Amino acid sequence: MARVNKSFIEPQIALHLGYLEAELEKSLWFVGSEFTAADIQMSFPLEAAAVRAGLDSSRPKLMGFLDRIHARPAYGRALERGGAYDLLN
Repeated sequence: MARVNKSFIEPQIALHLGYLEAELEKSLWFVGSEFTAADIQMSFPLEAAAVRAGLDSSRPKLMGFLDRIHARPAYGRALERGGAYDLLN
């Protein structure tokens, strides 16, 4: 399994995170300057990547995206209503 991770999975994750990082160089949100449902959809895989796939400060656009998601009032209300969670732990 370690060989598969090193030779295939990790390079694929890096490729996809690189693509997403480049997309966010164009605008604050994935579809443009306005927050859309696409951003909600992208929030979960990026949350998961931050926990399990090495997403970190080396990709500042993606980390900034997560910071903006977390700063949204609706995100805070969802946590208040549903409680804190430990993603994928």
